Amino acid sequence: MNKAGVSFEKIKSDLMLDNEFKEEYEKLQPRYEIVSQIIEARKQQKLSQADLAKRIGTQKSNISRLESGNYNPSLDFLIKVAQCLGKDLKIQLK
Repeated sequence: MNKAGVSFEKIKSDLMLDNEFKEEYEKLQPRYEIVSQIIEARKQQKLSQADLAKRIGTQKSNISRLESGNYNPSLDFLIKVAQCLGKDLKIQLK
């Protein structure tokens, strides 16, 4: 059965042909990678944003902004999020 529409990967590969888009995408990629990992860990533990916020001692709106990618969290906040999810935060320079 064929699905209607175009896959995300097709759209992404087409957009990556534009050097300006590719540069911006690569610049933001680390931010979106950590956000993806946080969302995945939260969902695996069947936690809502409100549940995670309560564990951290913050507002649900802060978790929502973090997960939307529209928030530039401090390193301390990311460490606290990771710890509340039972994870370690590792930062690496390449």
